[in-house]
Amino acid sequence: MGIAKNVGIVGLGIYLPKGRMTAREIAELTGGNWSEDAVIDKLGIVEKRVAGDGISEGTQEMGALAALDCLKSTGMDPKDIDTIICFGEEWKEFPLTTSACYIQDRIGAVNAWGIDVQNRCCTSVAAMKMAKDMLMTDDECNNILVCGGYRNCDLVDYSDNDMSMMYNLAAGGGAILLRKNYNRNLLLGSHLMSDGSIARTAGAPVGGTANPVTNENLSQSAMLRLMDAKKMKDRLNAVSMDNWYRCIDEALRKSGRTRGDISYLDILHIKRSGHNSIVEFLGLKHEQTIYLQNYGHLGQVDQILSLKLALDEGKVTDGTVLSMIAAGIGYVWAANIIEWGEKK
Repeated sequence: MGIAKNVGIVGLGIYLPKGRMTAREIAELTGGNWSEDAVIDKLGIVEKRVAGDGISEGTQEMGALAALDCLKSTGMDPKDIDTIICFGEEWKEFPLTTSACYIQDRIGAVNAWGIDVQNRCCTSVAAMKMAKDMLMTDDECNNILVCGGYRNCDLVDYSDNDMSMMYNLAAGGGAILLRKNYNRNLLLGSHLMSDGSIARTAGAPVGGTANPVTNENLSQSAMLRLMDAKKMKDRLNAVSMDNWYRCIDEALRKSGRTRGDISYLDILHIKRSGHNSIVEFLGLKHEQTIYLQNYGHLGQVDQILSLKLALDEGKVTDGTVLSMIAAGIGYVWAANIIEWGEKK
């Protein structure tokens, strides 16, 4: 495709499981710690998607189904995919298997090579930056598929009130196809930040080399916990919003744009008050975003889902400048800027 001038989004794919969990069901599982109204009003969950059995709707399989949806919607020949960057979560059908390679075989991308990347719920935004950087610098790479699945909702203990910030975890798959010199739907600037001081404040305390699975702790293996809730929450309260705003502003600067140019906010699912604060800080109307209260938090799939819904609803059209924003345990914040439509 010649000298790299730009990288654009060719299309998207989504897989949503049919299973659902309602706010009432979540409230009941908390044993009275949360009411149905509080789950809806504070946590922002009317209902969320949950997956079925771990094979037909496993993490890797949902990523593959989303990738197949992307190929169908774009008319892309899988043989023309050069690289698969998989953001699928580590909670998957078989530990230590490579999800990108599974998806490669599942979709028939025989000429591609694949790699798994992990940045928790920031991974799709991070993977898109990585894909753009590869496309811009590798003369022989023209098409990269960024995709993956997510079902960390399996690992939530609703009786643990410290975990309320993760009651929204849901399930699904997403895919986004990027092409060199596509001249449409351009991925412009990106910016990421991380704070390793709280790297081990949330995760799965049982099941790794520090605390291997035994007969005694088997029931707790792989379950998500806040391992130091106070440290994590205190640090996030002090820096999280400022870091997000810095990522947005830096991504805009790298794109030659300003806050006033943003006309759609592609944001992951967070509690309702946090969502509203970011929308208002950017001077946007609530119609210029989609709150995923009927889907929950599909981890790193959220940004692809939000963009797909926005395209379907006409909230993103030619000329729309949108920002994808994400945050993930680690702790990492990210933003990118996309200009939809034909390059002027």
